Amino acid sequence: MDRLRQEFIEFALASKVLVFGEFLTKGGRLSPYFFNAGMFSRGAALGKLARFYAQTLLAARAKNGMDFDMLFGPAYKGITLASATAVALAELGADVPFAFNRKEAKDHGEGGVIVGGPLKGKVVIVDDVITDGAAKRESVALIRSQGATPVAVLIALDRMERGGTPVPGQPMSAQSAVKAFEQEFGVPVISIADFGDLMQFLDSDSPLARDARAYRPAMEQYRNTYGA
Repeated sequence: MDRLRQEFIEFALASKVLVFGEFLTKGGRLSPYFFNAGMFSRGAALGKLARFYAQTLLAARAKNGMDFDMLFGPAYKGITLASATAVALAELGADVPFAFNRKEAKDHGEGGVIVGGPLKGKVVIVDDVITDGAAKRESVALIRSQGATPVAVLIALDRMERGGTPVPGQPMSAQSAVKAFEQEFGVPVISIADFGDLMQFLDSDSPLARDARAYRPAMEQYRNTYGA
């Protein structure tokens, strides 16, 4: 397992951002784990999270040759995440501008829906997860409307599960929400960690893994039911 991914999972567990148990998702599924990036609510935790984002993005650039000119954070969680990641990137020698959007256009002052640097060049969208992908779809449309190019979406965790809300008599999507988004827009999604990493982590010798290992059967069952 990649060391950065393991360190991120340990960090999320220690911060109570990643928890195991039984949780009802927005899509009506009973999940054995829950990831809530909103719980990174202290300065030190946010700074450390931002470094994980920045290191993951720089690693993707080095590996795949994916260059970028700026960051964009969709309202609301993406605002903090993109801002903090820009600071972390600058500390690592990659000082780039960032911007975010308002939910409603401002009709006074500078006006408009964009705050921060102008959207131009190659843009990376920064957010926590992709569920139905609605916010990211809006972001892609907004970025392209400004003449810029979305080149990637950077998220914390890829749940790697099939999209759609369970409906009696109707099959679930065969694709994950992430894969459906990539196919629709041709924009790759980069994650710090994913469901497969969680499963590998539960089999590791980390003390935090030992505490959570009792949930492995439930995780396996969840993957068999909803995994893409």
